[in-house]
Amino acid sequence: MNGALCSVMNLHVILSSHHSVLMEQKKQKPRHCVEKPISICFQKFGRFVGTYPWWFFISPLVISAVLGSGFYFLEEREANDIEDQFTPVNGPAKLERQFVQENFPQNDSVFSNQRLYTDGVYASFIAVSRSSNILTDAAFQEIVTLDRKVKELNVAMGHEVLTFEGLCARRYKKCIPNKILDIYKYYGNNLEKTELTFPFFRFGFSHIFLGYSVGGVNINSTVIKSAQSVRLLYFLKEDNRTRTDLWLYEFLKVFPSNLSLSFIKVTHSTSLSRQVEFEANTRDVIPLFSITYVIAIAFSILSCLRFDCVRNKVWVATFGVLSAGLAVLSAFGMMLHIGVPFVMTVANSPFLILGIGVDDMFILISCWQQTNVHDQVETRLSKTYKEAAISITITTLTDVLAFYIGLMTPFRSVRSFCLYTSTSILFCYIYSITFFGAFLVLNGRRENSSKHWLTCKEVPEDCPIGQSKWYELCCVGGAYDPHTGKEEVQPMNHFFKKYYGPFLTKSWTKVFVIVLYCIYLIISIYGCFQIQEGIDLRNLAADDSYVVKYYDNEKAYFSEYGPNIMVVIRREFPYWDEKYMSDLETCIEDFKNLSFIEKDIFTSWIKSYKYYGYHSKLNLSSEDVFKDNLGSFLRFYSDFKQDVNFTNNSIHASRFFIQTVNISTALDEMNMLNKLRETAQKCPVPLLVYHPAFIYHDQYAVIVTNTIQNIAVTTAVMLLISLFLIPNPLCSLWVTFSIASVIVGVTGFMALWDVNLDTISMIILVVCIGFSVDFSAHISYAFVSNKKPSANEKAVEALFHLGYPILQGAVSTILGVVVLSASKNYIFRTFFKIMFLVIFFGLFHGLTFIPVFLTFFDMCSGTPAKKKPGPEEQAMKNNHINNVQAMARDGEVKEREIYDNRNFQPDNHRTCQSQPCSAIWMITGNNHHVQENQMCVASTIPMFRVDSQTYEVHMYTPSDDTMLRVNCQSKGQNSEFHNCVLGNSNHIQDSNVPTLNCSDLAIL
Repeated sequence: MNGALCSVMNLHVILSSHHSVLMEQKKQKPRHCVEKPISICFQKFGRFVGTYPWWFFISPLVISAVLGSGFYFLEEREANDIEDQFTPVNGPAKLERQFVQENFPQNDSVFSNQRLYTDGVYASFIAVSRSSNILTDAAFQEIVTLDRKVKELNVAMGHEVLTFEGLCARRYKKCIPNKILDIYKYYGNNLEKTELTFPFFRFGFSHIFLGYSVGGVNINSTVIKSAQSVRLLYFLKEDNRTRTDLWLYEFLKVFPSNLSLSFIKVTHSTSLSRQVEFEANTRDVIPLFSITYVIAIAFSILSCLRFDCVRNKVWVATFGVLSAGLAVLSAFGMMLHIGVPFVMTVANSPFLILGIGVDDMFILISCWQQTNVHDQVETRLSKTYKEAAISITITTLTDVLAFYIGLMTPFRSVRSFCLYTSTSILFCYIYSITFFGAFLVLNGRRENSSKHWLTCKEVPEDCPIGQSKWYELCCVGGAYDPHTGKEEVQPMNHFFKKYYGPFLTKSWTKVFVIVLYCIYLIISIYGCFQIQEGIDLRNLAADDSYVVKYYDNEKAYFSEYGPNIMVVIRREFPYWDEKYMSDLETCIEDFKNLSFIEKDIFTSWIKSYKYYGYHSKLNLSSEDVFKDNLGSFLRFYSDFKQDVNFTNNSIHASRFFIQTVNISTALDEMNMLNKLRETAQKCPVPLLVYHPAFIYHDQYAVIVTNTIQNIAVTTAVMLLISLFLIPNPLCSLWVTFSIASVIVGVTGFMALWDVNLDTISMIILVVCIGFSVDFSAHISYAFVSNKKPSANEKAVEALFHLGYPILQGAVSTILGVVVLSASKNYIFRTFFKIMFLVIFFGLFHGLTFIPVFLTFFDMCSGTPAKKKPGPEEQAMKNNHINNVQAMARDGEVKEREIYDNRNFQPDNHRTCQSQPCSAIWMITGNNHHVQENQMCVASTIPMFRVDSQTYEVHMYTPSDDTMLRVNCQSKGQNSEFHNCVLGNSNHIQDSNVPTLNCSDLAIL
């Protein structure tokens, strides 16, 4: 009687629990409208891959080989022009340069470096004194020796010999001299006694500007007392770049080798140096690829190492890294076939892809280990894909979209990087679910056959008696958890479940985490206000490059006088009209009043023309007089002829020059450019300002706004993806919060780590969004999808399942880029610094901040917290437990845990086909004596099914002629003391077939 009463009580508890589960599933259907179909599709795809693994294993290898042939075009596709790749497409300065070029063509016969619309073609020395003053006879003798060697330098081009004299830029048929050398030659030994005035020195009938020639000056009033440095410039003609480039390359080979200098130290550069050194950076990074992949394979193998010669995942880890390598090969090859430019920044991409690929690998391995080892490998892979599909799909979608959004940037280097990387991520995703999934199946078949991971010979599951521990370690394998049928849980997973998870969910720990987060946020926000903008062009060369030393000396000794800016009147203007000229004079004064403009250094053709008209007694207020005499004036002053576009008796455009001072930092350059353009726009006269350096300074105008735009758009897209694929809106908001938080942290700390906001860091900030989603999405999805009743338990369970894979993925990504920290190049070191910050902060959010914050909101859970049982249900349970304990004391059964959340969904297991079942069945706990897909039961518990719509209970009797499906993995022989669950051939629909899981069985 007690047994029957217990059966009825258990039935009541089961029905109550199942009713609540069905109701909750009914409520969640709208939330799973996207997530569930994707999971089902991946489940079916996983079974398909598991059925035909060799096809999916070999096909990616063939595809990679075919697409990899695109590397044949690598040299042809290289595009490392600094101006083209690292300056904004259609930037304002490029349009200004076009206007200047059209209206003020260069006159090669009257060369003026002040009037160049490009950087020019030149070679240069900076000589720095070893003593306190370079203006000595001994120092200048060595400088003159250098000058003579430059002028004697020649190089053969076919049958022609190219010399400096034949290639130099000329003025009145003479090579442009270095005026400081002319002064020395004139004064000789008396140079130290000569009162050189600065910045202008009257030499003969002209005033020579020494601001670009003599640096580190110590002056008294305007007289130079001492100077530290002298700069020499050798300008060449721009009409034939092939010839001049050949001579400049020879210059770089010869100097400063074999120089024996006692009084000066010399650094050198050319107009080609920046480009040449930038292209040389690729040689620096190539050796790092092999080191990175060795480190990644070693870490992956170490992470997947098992002290079980059958369950060992060494080959799985190796082929996981190979999968990422194939993705890079395929994506890069395809892009090269298409004709996408290959910029040096793209060389960062393989390091990134390796981290992403290994991260997906760890997630897939973790889900594989959660499947039952007794299932067929096709079933195991289908379950693996079902569990991992959403997680790796979210991360792939977010990363790919983040990079595709990066294509909106006006920088071609960023566009190329984003295109190559996003395509690589897609291939990485495809190969993870095909190539790597197929290898999981092949490896699973080996495990099912109990074959050694290295020798592929069968090994025993249990260690023979008398054998040593070494024998057990090397020659015994195939262990699994007998209670769950899954692979044994790894120690790190136990750490997250037994130690870290419970520790993190303690009240005082949560308070500490909140305080820690506030500190993190305060420091990050402070750092955001310290950020510097723009890329320093010296950083495009390696640290030990000769050009960096030249730039350092240039900044140290010649930063007092900055670029000489041309101000262009870009339309026809009545220069003879006093009223209009008054407006122009006001604008000129506005320019002179800027803090970085030297008022006394001003070059203007109109000022000189008025001076000419005054002495010639011309009435320049008359339009006719003004135009009639302008031609003769310009012929007399040939420099000014290049400043006025005077054709068809009309002045279409003209220009004057202003001198900047104390422009030494990127911030100075940005402020200078912005102020000059603002002043030009405010002027009623149509003006534009231009200098060749503005081509590079244009990045300041777009870098911040473009970065904010990319981050905002990407974050919005990430939110939409999260809302679709994570079945809880509030948790999707937490993912978005994580994105914003990580971006603020990375931006703030990169400023404190001396990283500027430039085209390089802008790329990585876009990457930051994708990676911050990776970490938070994994944990958030695991949190909302598990069935634990409380928020704390959900957090612990999420950390148990995904904490270790996330940690593995983060460490593997850092290891993928850590070798870049040893690079001599700023671009690669910056990539490492920001990626390290992204991964570190993303990991901290994923494993600490997000789990804690999620516990504050029980609404984030996929199912509500479990109701406390009422008095009647509690009494029934207590009575049942007492009966079990009594029976256990009698030695009849052993106590087993009772689970209320039983699964009543149909499955595809077969039932044993024999005679009809009896009216009353009883579940037995002894499942060791059953055949596959059968369950032996006794007859004390009535069997039933629950209608999913009406929740009515339908009891089964012999007249129902039905069958019972049992999910069980144990194998053995039927016990003669138990009746097997049977069914006849009159099968009912699948929805009416009750299903029992072994984990649901209780011994009564």
